[in-house]
Amino acid sequence: MSAIDQKRELFENILRLRHAARDVPHTEELSVVRASLERQLGPTAARRLAARLLGVSHTALERWITAGDVPVVYSTSGRREVPVAALLELRDAVDAQRAGERSRYVLAPMIARQREAADRLDLPEFKKVDGRGGHDRARARSLAYHRALATQLRKEMVDEARHVLSRWRQDRRIDPRYADRWESLLDRPLPELRRALVDESQDGDDLRQNSPFAGLLSEPERLRIVREVV
Repeated sequence: MSAIDQKRELFENILRLRHAARDVPHTEELSVVRASLERQLGPTAARRLAARLLGVSHTALERWITAGDVPVVYSTSGRREVPVAALLELRDAVDAQRAGERSRYVLAPMIARQREAADRLDLPEFKKVDGRGGHDRARARSLAYHRALATQLRKEMVDEARHVLSRWRQDRRIDPRYADRWESLLDRPLPELRRALVDESQDGDDLRQNSPFAGLLSEPERLRIVREVV
């Protein structure tokens, strides 16, 4: 099996575990297995592999990357690659859409809907504030991000946040105090969790800076927040 096929198999198995976790109460065992597969795959995927995983041409993917519809980051080797977390979100949405439609060309209309969602974001109070420093800008962007996320929060997003939190614990990438606090919040009913996501207290600010929901908004929505909350 080629290296590309191995990576594709890893990705598909991660996707299967992600789906399986939605049908059962959260278990640490599933998160441990999935985290192990994610470490083998790595945090990013080459753009050609990403196109294959999404079922689109490399040209189409490059066009969406250039337009700001699909995120890219620099890998450890210095190449511009697509974050695996973003690929999972996109592929999940594609599969869900494809299940209800005959056409296999579903990514383009889905991206169009993401652009429309970005256009609908309500950001008036976050517009440019004279004298806003870097810390205040980061705080405002984080709050705007989580407000947007709260309006579309659903169980699948909470499940994904639970896995992210579990992996962070395994990799010791989060202070146990914040991990415990988030774990408690993720067990609450959705209305309570939505309120916690937009809490403007110091505690709310601290939690958002350690948020397992990072990366769950679409790239068009994230970029609009970055552009306009300055």
